[in-house]
Amino acid sequence: MKFPKILPALAAVVLATQLGACSQEETAGTGPGNRSAEATDIQAIYQRTCYSCHNSGVGGAPRSGDGVAWAPRLEKGMDTLVANTVNGYRAMPPRGLCFDCSEEDFARLIKLMAGEGD
Repeated sequence: MKFPKILPALAAVVLATQLGACSQEETAGTGPGNRSAEATDIQAIYQRTCYSCHNSGVGGAPRSGDGVAWAPRLEKGMDTLVANTVNGYRAMPPRGLCFDCSEEDFARLIKLMAGEGD
């Protein structure tokens, strides 16, 4: 039996939704004094919303820290990347499942995953 191509992406969304229920304290992954409060917050948001897809590359998501994969995306400009995040792009759901993130948060998350920030 063949499964539709959308099933892996759907599974990732379900998994991300379940992981999103974790508290920030459980997912922050930073020790006291290791990062600023602002950086810890963006790390916690990354763990809560982006990690499940961008750590493994599921559904074609560029893996966090993979500069080669992120380079052509960054060339499109931050405005385009943030708009794609807000509206959803390919297998990524709208807002990347971060419904409480601002556009500034999305820009910081993109920079973090691309290895350029926080």
